[in-house]
Amino acid sequence: MEKYVEIFINGYKGYAGYLWRDITNPSWHSYFYWLIIVSLAFFILEVVIPWRKKQAIPRKDFWLDTFYMFFNFFLFSLIIYNAASDIVVNLFNDGIMAVSGINLQALNPMQTWPLWAVLLVGMLVRDFVQWWIHRLLHRFDFLWEFHKVHHSVEEMGFAAQLRYHWMENVVYRSLEYIPLALLGIGLYDFFIIHIFALAWGHYNHANITVSGRVTGGILGGLIGILVANSLVDIHILQDPNLLTQLSAIGVCIAIGVFLMGPMMKVIFNSPEMHIWHHSYHLPEDRHFGINFGLTLAIWDYLFDTAYVPHNGREIKLGFPGVEQFPSGFIQQNLNGIGKTSVVPTAATNEINLPTRNDIDKPVHIPIEAEK
Repeated sequence: MEKYVEIFINGYKGYAGYLWRDITNPSWHSYFYWLIIVSLAFFILEVVIPWRKKQAIPRKDFWLDTFYMFFNFFLFSLIIYNAASDIVVNLFNDGIMAVSGINLQALNPMQTWPLWAVLLVGMLVRDFVQWWIHRLLHRFDFLWEFHKVHHSVEEMGFAAQLRYHWMENVVYRSLEYIPLALLGIGLYDFFIIHIFALAWGHYNHANITVSGRVTGGILGGLIGILVANSLVDIHILQDPNLLTQLSAIGVCIAIGVFLMGPMMKVIFNSPEMHIWHHSYHLPEDRHFGINFGLTLAIWDYLFDTAYVPHNGREIKLGFPGVEQFPSGFIQQNLNGIGKTSVVPTAATNEINLPTRNDIDKPVHIPIEAEK
């Protein structure tokens, strides 16, 4: 028991010190400033090229969602998450060792892998685990009560990604952290993965729309920068000059635009796809939800939960009863604690949707072809 108490205390102190250094010593590894920079970039895009042109700037509940950003990503971690997650991982690994005598962390083959492979596998594993957790949040009523906070968004924008119940931190982070820690994903690895997921999550919720070729070109450019600078252990180019570096970036951008572009909105999530996840009116045979992907869309196509009948720009957002859902931060974060919300769920609202105990029978509708 003393071991886990020490882990908790060290985790708490370690994160407090990390957060203070992150704020007071800006650098390329400062998550605090990456969050602000990425958020400002998408805010500017929403002002310059809005998808829903009639939507106010700033949109409804923008400042509430901004507060959620700092609470969920910083204050909550400082208070509980960082220390608690260390305990969960150690308990899990110690439990496996006690039962089987196997130390999963010691047997991890990824310890000898190049960093680019660790990042790729880490991103895929994290996103796959999150996809299943997201489905659970919609499948079970007691989890749905927490997830309602995120779905109470009635006007979509990048900051909507950041509005979610504090209990989702416990569910998501604890469950996702176990496989990542056992795979040997370190703090720096997780930082890179998390920044990429953050940026894509902002994009999915943003009030913008761009073609797959644009996102393919951006992704290709990011990969090109890694290749040109021989980063993440790729080492394709050895001490390249500036012209060679620029050429490498240009080639990767071209590959992203012309080869990856047509497939981007099937591989990755997009505003046109994710807005249907927030639809007020779900299809009758999809009462547990649709389009659960966070970064990647491939899981929804593989498991037949994808649904994009058209671009959905003007569809109504929320859920039946959202009009009576609490609008304040404290009231929202008390929802689901101690007693269920008075707001009707999909199992009890007046339009008599099937109960959540019924069998989910999703129907695949392919994504709209890009014009």
